Amino acid sequence: MRENNGRFVPFCNRIGLERNFIWPRTCSKFRLIRCKRQRCIRPILGGAILNEKRASRETDLDRLSRLKVLSWLSPSELKLLASALSLSNYKRHALILRDVAQAQGAHILLAGIARITCRNARNERVTVAMLAPGPIPEFPAPPLSQSGFQCEAYNDCRVGTVSWADFGGITPNAPESAFKQFHSNDLKQWYRLLLRSSSFLNLGLHERIAIALLELCSDFGVEESRGTLLRVAFSHKDIANLVGASRPRVTEHLARLEREKFMKRQGRQMVVQVAKLLDSMNARAGAHVLRVDPRRE
Repeated sequence: MRENNGRFVPFCNRIGLERNFIWPRTCSKFRLIRCKRQRCIRPILGGAILNEKRASRETDLDRLSRLKVLSWLSPSELKLLASALSLSNYKRHALILRDVAQAQGAHILLAGIARITCRNARNERVTVAMLAPGPIPEFPAPPLSQSGFQCEAYNDCRVGTVSWADFGGITPNAPESAFKQFHSNDLKQWYRLLLRSSSFLNLGLHERIAIALLELCSDFGVEESRGTLLRVAFSHKDIANLVGASRPRVTEHLARLEREKFMKRQGRQMVVQVAKLLDSMNARAGAHVLRVDPRRE
């Protein structure tokens, strides 16, 4: 039977079969797709394969259990934390926390990507950190800033909040250690911000862009045969904000990194050679600064 180019080729591509092995038949209520190679019939209704298992609905406890920064909590403590969280959903660009320096309680990003922004010398709000799921860090309030740091949704986000009193009650045997563990994420973000923006480390723009890429790969990358694929297509403007430079300058240096074989493009995404880039950074730093690794906890 002749193929229907418009309707069945996409289905063939989805299940990984060659097009000449798809034989369509119709039914009054749903379509039957017969595969000659596998000798089976799969009913299709509303674009879903009915005899395949549906992915189970992910719970907030599942999301908490996957967070490496909370791996020090026991399963029972994670359950207590999940039940104590006050949950909120935020659309893209929505304001999550107006002042992260004065957050009243612990805030945990359960899903999505958030960003920390502040106003620069030109009174423009710029991104200084991209946040993967985990604790939302607290930043000190700059004395010369009127608005300070705030947390915004980069895309659709889900955030859980718990008071410090309730958080301390989750780990009654060692509350001080629990607070220290939770706030260790703050120190990691401050360390990253120091590497990317501080002038006294004497790092040029090229090195700061490389550090930003390593940082993004640590939080949003997935390892594959070609290197580390950045699953999120961050714009050149996003990277420019992180390193405090203009978008055209960042575009130039990204092209240079591509020529140096430290990264390559896959559409709007990037594949980064993390180990090679990190070794190159440390070789350039030499004895002037400590070994650079923005991925470290």
